[in-house]
Amino acid sequence: MAAASKREQIIDQALKLFYQHGFNATGVDKIISEARVSKKTLYNHFRSKNELILAVLRKRDELFRNNMMRETERMAVQPRERLLALFDVMGNWFHEETFSGCMFINASAEFSDLKDPCHILCAEHKRLICDYIEELAKQAGAQDPLELAKQLNLLIEGAIVNAHVEGDLEAGQRAKRMGEFLVDLALK
Repeated sequence: MAAASKREQIIDQALKLFYQHGFNATGVDKIISEARVSKKTLYNHFRSKNELILAVLRKRDELFRNNMMRETERMAVQPRERLLALFDVMGNWFHEETFSGCMFINASAEFSDLKDPCHILCAEHKRLICDYIEELAKQAGAQDPLELAKQLNLLIEGAIVNAHVEGDLEAGQRAKRMGEFLVDLALK
């Protein structure tokens, strides 16, 4: 198997394990076993577990944001409707059998120092999500696109936490109803 594919194999298995069990609770030996690679192979690609964690977070960011944007744009054509479709995308995610909350919320709790590279990457992910929402708000003609984006993002984050912590699979739809009020107010 090519080196690049071994690297991806390690990242893919680590992503599943970290998402399911957490970063600190998942040991390197478990990753090696699940990825079916040697310790030497893992350390040829990653100098440390933290380096692997950063690679996993980068991949999750790319996968999550691309899927979120693709699904939002598939569900709605008009910018206003896309702002609301974001909540449907989240709601669909909450209903997935493998849903275990937001990897970035979970990681930022485990790596709580604001200067920790993992925490910084988590904050960057959240900023990029907000940037996308702001772009949709601009396209929709919001009076203050950044403020609307921050408000909708706050609802989305709350829905994610509620769905994960309380198991409320309808949190996305509840947040959507509140979001619709904010969108209508911002587009007046």
